[in-house]
Amino acid sequence: MRISRLYTTAILKINATLELDDDNAHYARSVLRLKNDAPIILFNGTGGEFFGKVVEVSRKLVRVELENFVERSVESHLKIHLGLGISRGDRMDFSVQKAVELGATSITPLITERCVVQFKDEKKSQRWQHWQKIIQHAAEQSGRTVLPDFSAVSTFNSWVKEQGGLKVFLDPYAEKTLAQLSPENHSVALLTGPEGGFSAQEREMAKAAGFIPVRLGARILRTETASLAALSAVQMLWGDFQ
Repeated sequence: MRISRLYTTAILKINATLELDDDNAHYARSVLRLKNDAPIILFNGTGGEFFGKVVEVSRKLVRVELENFVERSVESHLKIHLGLGISRGDRMDFSVQKAVELGATSITPLITERCVVQFKDEKKSQRWQHWQKIIQHAAEQSGRTVLPDFSAVSTFNSWVKEQGGLKVFLDPYAEKTLAQLSPENHSVALLTGPEGGFSAQEREMAKAAGFIPVRLGARILRTETASLAALSAVQMLWGDFQ
């Protein structure tokens, strides 16, 4: 039987009794329909997970008793730092979710020249919180015990200048492929574009910052397909898909 896993920001300790926050309590009570004595796993993103059981379910609260801790990690030895050009709606949500499942170490949403989504400051905060929730749920589903670092929305120019290791960006017209390269210090900075791809100026800026243009086969991929394919490819070549 699969045991439900929930992410929490709370401090977790063995033999402690914890009251779930409102969102988790609603999910445990109304979606998972957990009852007293139901097994449950909690993790807070810092590594490992706590096994426990539900000891109280009511309309007002759900309480969990933590019984033991298991040190467990499914993190890849390859550090993947993903710069993700912001795309519209579900496409961006999908890309963030799959980046977590595929083992990205860090994710940064990037504003690019052809980004069709425009943010005011308060909108940036709302979208960041929305994507953070997606990351948490993807970690719950995929079995990760460490959440990828999720940076604030950044500009293209700032992000490319801050990266190290092997630096690549996806370009359907590039001559090189990932198989012709090798990572530096088990680290890859992977830059993917929004709908419409990168502008000529952005490609030159990326190259000036040390990024290598690479292609993923002969076909032009949608933005959400490209990031998923690239993450899978680097994990297959140098990560934990081997």
